[in-house]
Amino acid sequence: MHATTPARRAAADLSLLTVAFIWGLTFVMVQDAVREVPVFAFLSARFLLAFLAMIPLALALRRRTLGWGGNTPLWQQLAAGAVIGVILFAGYGFQTAGLQYTTPAKAGFITGLSVVIVPVLGVIFVHERPGWAVVLGVGLATAGLAFLSLVGVNLETGINPGDVLVFFCALSFAAHIFVTGRVAWRMNPLILTLTQILVVALLASLASHLFEPPTPLFPRGQPLFAAAFTGILATAVAFGVQTVAQRFTTATHTALIFATEPVFAALASFALIGERLGPSQLLGGALILAGMLTAELGPSSSPSNAQAHANDHTSERLP
Repeated sequence: MHATTPARRAAADLSLLTVAFIWGLTFVMVQDAVREVPVFAFLSARFLLAFLAMIPLALALRRRTLGWGGNTPLWQQLAAGAVIGVILFAGYGFQTAGLQYTTPAKAGFITGLSVVIVPVLGVIFVHERPGWAVVLGVGLATAGLAFLSLVGVNLETGINPGDVLVFFCALSFAAHIFVTGRVAWRMNPLILTLTQILVVALLASLASHLFEPPTPLFPRGQPLFAAAFTGILATAVAFGVQTVAQRFTTATHTALIFATEPVFAALASFALIGERLGPSQLLGGALILAGMLTAELGPSSSPSNAQAHANDHTSERLP
């Protein structure tokens, strides 16, 4: 494990912000693609192309990352990648199912609640209490998500089955960030990334076969371009960067940074298709960015946990 210095942590956070920017930028592209191709068929093509694109990269970098797995046996690294892949696929599956019964705006807000769930998972499973800056940052980001997604949406219908399914999606995405943060420091990032991408590709292919009409493995036209673009840039590169970056930053910081994805998606919609951004969307985006900066500039854990946090990183640097 490499020592976590302020410079490395800043570089990791900037890398994760770039990932959120890429995901936000490709939102319109994916939205157009799934109008022509079933969702799981598109995900199957996207993740399969991502896996194929990762193979030459893995061969080129295998020597540089040879010692990054430490003494962790290969089977444990493959098992960890498979578990993370199942969790990631669950997020996509619950989101896809939930969107059939709820609105995209509500789904976007509920999915964004992963920014709240990640620190809660830290408290439950590793007894890591977030500091005041993280709590304030999470609160600001959650309020920003509400302004960005829910203003003007009719909420009088209450909770419906779609909302529940999307909440499980938020749990899955939060678990993906949390588990990746717990295992990434002692795993080879190439093995972890390749395995999870392959698992999602296989599960998406199975889901498409079971629940969707027959679709070519690789669609034609715009959906193929979208699958290739998102597969290489928003999947292979993005999840590879996330796996490496989470060796140097916390899961809560990762969740807060990823909360900027809908901000970038809104800006991309404005730039690419002329979608108007109202005052509530602008305020929501500002609150999300303020939340991220608040958590970034303040202490990441409470004073009572400072020594435990230091001990945890000391143990991570052991071979």
